[in-house]
Amino acid sequence: MLLDVGSLAVMGVTLGAVLGTAAKLLAVPVNPIEEELQNLLPGSQCGQCGFVGCAQYAAALAKGDTPITLCAPGGKATIEALAKRLGVHADADAHEEVGPRVAFINEDLCIGCLRCIGECGSDAIVGAPKQLHTVIADACHACSKCFKICPTEAIEMRPIPQTIAAWHWQKPGEHSAH
Repeated sequence: MLLDVGSLAVMGVTLGAVLGTAAKLLAVPVNPIEEELQNLLPGSQCGQCGFVGCAQYAAALAKGDTPITLCAPGGKATIEALAKRLGVHADADAHEEVGPRVAFINEDLCIGCLRCIGECGSDAIVGAPKQLHTVIADACHACSKCFKICPTEAIEMRPIPQTIAAWHWQKPGEHSAH
């Protein structure tokens, strides 16, 4: 039995060393600007910018292939941070701050077609074929993909209601000047 355990341990150590060496030798170099830009993005992977996720959007930004105003969840703060990092001017005046939102399904209009469930990247919509669907608000990251694909317009994007759990103190400088 000790021979079996010993041989498995030796194989494990050997394969671990081979994999570790291969990881170092075959590592794909990452552009440091892409990493910095990805850290500035919200990381919601919603796809509202037209890219699959934040990493692809950061790569396109680093190459200069796309405008910096596409990240809807990030808002004006993200646009300004990206502009500062890339050294470009950003016109964020046209960007409308809508605040946090969540999808809501009107059960009277829902026909249970499953299109929204297939489109939801965060699995926030639950339901069954030809049955009512509902949204788990805590899992929804407000990408609006379900809203755009719903054939009966049963889905609407609503502001997150103010509750004790969702309320937060304003940071200094956030309050509006009167």
